Amino acid sequence: MTDVVLRPACNADGEGIGALIAAVFADYPGCIYDRAAEFPELDAIADYFTARNGAMWVLERGGMIVGCLGVTVDQPGLGELHKVYLDRNLRGQGRAQQLLATAYEWLAHHHPACSDVMLWTDTRFAAGHRFYEKCGFVRSGQQRQLDDLSHSAEYHFTGSLAVLRPQG
Repeated sequence: MTDVVLRPACNADGEGIGALIAAVFADYPGCIYDRAAEFPELDAIADYFTARNGAMWVLERGGMIVGCLGVTVDQPGLGELHKVYLDRNLRGQGRAQQLLATAYEWLAHHHPACSDVMLWTDTRFAAGHRFYEKCGFVRSGQQRQLDDLSHSAEYHFTGSLAVLRPQG
């Protein structure tokens, strides 16, 4: 089996990240993936995160993107996780924790004043919610409805970098 490599995302990764998102969405009834309509940032994904004071990483195996995670810092002291996706065949192997740890290290180095992290996640992604809670995130009680093709509702999770831990 080919090794999984963690690396910074580049603009050319947009198609691979899109294929991963489409595969994850396919596991959830009602989740519709339409790259052109809802994921234009994939055209230049690395530039998108850089412009938002952030970064993105991918897990690659055999030339395919099998995991990704991005982080932005749009507000002083607050990081936000985005596009946290992992191929179903890699779940439970510590790969998501590896991505989280990379994001936390990057935040500590590039945004040392950042003390908190938050994320929004689809209400249908129950396994993801359990993962975030194991890693120290708490559900804030906020929920939002998106105007997207999937009619998504999302839960808001927050955590302090002092207590967050990339554990499975």
